[in-house]
Order: sequence, then structure tokens, then C-alpha cells
Amino acid sequence: MEYTEISIDQRTLNSAVQDIVIAELGEMGFESFMEENQFLRAYIPSDAYNETDLIQLSAQYDDFSYSVKVIPQQNWNAQWESNFSPISIDRYCLIRAPFHEAGKGYDFEIEIEPKMSFGTGHHATTRLMIMLMKGIDMKNKKVLDMGCGTGVLGILAKMTGAGSVDGIDIDQWAVENTIENAARNSVNFDNVMLGGAEQITRNYDVILANINRNILLADMEQYAQHLNPGGYLFLSGFLEADKTIVAKKAETFQLTLTDQLSEDQWQAMAFKASN
Repeated sequence: MEYTEISIDQRTLNSAVQDIVIAELGEMGFESFMEENQFLRAYIPSDAYNETDLIQLSAQYDDFSYSVKVIPQQNWNAQWESNFSPISIDRYCLIRAPFHEAGKGYDFEIEIEPKMSFGTGHHATTRLMIMLMKGIDMKNKKVLDMGCGTGVLGILAKMTGAGSVDGIDIDQWAVENTIENAARNSVNFDNVMLGGAEQITRNYDVILANINRNILLADMEQYAQHLNPGGYLFLSGFLEADKTIVAKKAETFQLTLTDQLSEDQWQAMAFKASN
């Protein structure tokens, strides 16, 4: 899949509305965000990119300055490797690339090479999900990594004792990448499927979904229907400003909020199904 990158010059964007702009971009289909120097970079599949939407958004918020470029599949690794540094998550987990040295003093170490997938750990939502995962016992749990990307969350679940792990993603590159990264870390996913929530056919003890607000809200009923009694649903990919609407939606499916974390205005929430 070909991606389009937009780079917003944050010097032309009022800091008070930056999080709102990110949320608006998420609703437009942008899947990943990265801050680099004074630029905010956002990524969207090229076939979903609409220049008119971006022009209207810029006019609505400060007429911010931005540039656009297309990232062919074959160029993603080179770009990623030039910017990627190891990610340390509270000395609990190290996420690194094959070309980085192994770490010392970590409970878990994950080696990934993401191709055209997102989920390297650089984004706050991935780190938040990992911190939520640290809070529960994964031993022998049946786990679903929904929107698996690089497979990093499912890989960690397997490393921490999960009995079985499935992955689902709408991107063929992510499906292939998850399988490759699992093998790289000497773990196995039971199934890695191409598609969306319609692919969920089994019940799980833990469902991990780090996607975006709109998809989470639309698919939450599916998640709830496939949680075992007492199972956990971990959600991220949305802003702190959206936590109330996400929590209220979860309540309609008898899911109880058990934990929540935030970082840089991003939110992660853990819910538990009734026994």
C-alpha cells in the first residue's frame, strides 16, 4: 500500500489547537502521527487522501503551512531506519530494530522491522497500551491484537505468557509484517487475518485495539460480544478529549473501566467484562 505523508510546520499552527487538528486528521483517515523537529508528520493510505479536506482543515485552523509527499512501499524501510531509535518503556520493555544493539536490564525485548506498518513504539498510544498490559497477568490468556500493525502488542502478549494470540489488520503489509516480526522474536501467532472486526469469530480473554476513535466506537460492540466473562478490552488511538465518549460507549456493553493512562494528550483505557 502506498502512503501519503503531510508535514505541518508547527510554527504556523497555534499550539492550542494542535490536538484538535490531530483529531480531525484522524477522522479523515490519517493513521499515524510523528513529531520531528518543528514538524508534525501524518500518514494516510494514498487512496484515502483528499487534498480538498486538508485545504479546508487548514483554512479552519490558522491557515497552517504544510507539504505533501507520497511514500512508495519500497522507500518506507529506508526512511524508518534513518529516524528510528530504540524505545525504552519504563525499563520494562525495549523495542528495537535488527540494526540496534541488544539492551540490558529489561524484562522484555522486542525486535521489529516494520515495512509499511505502524506501531514501532514511538507513538504515545503504543507505549500506553504496553503499560496497561503490564498491569494484568497474561498467562494462558487468549489474546486478540486488533489492528496489529507490526504485531508488537501481540508479540509482547505472547512473551508474557499468553496461551494464544490472533492478529487482524486491514493492510496486507501489516499481516505479512506481523508474521515476520513474530518469527523474528521466536513467538507464533495462531492466526493473522486480513480485514476488520468482521474477522472476529473467536472469544478472547484480552482484546488489544490501538486504532482510532471512530473505528473503536464503530466496532466496540463486536469487541464486547467476543470477550470472555471477566475479559479485558484495552483501547487507545484517541485523545484525552474523547475519553468520555469512549467510556460511555463501553458502558452500553456492560464494560467497566478499570484503568486509564495518558501521555501528550493521548489516552488509553482498560475495560473489564462482567463475570
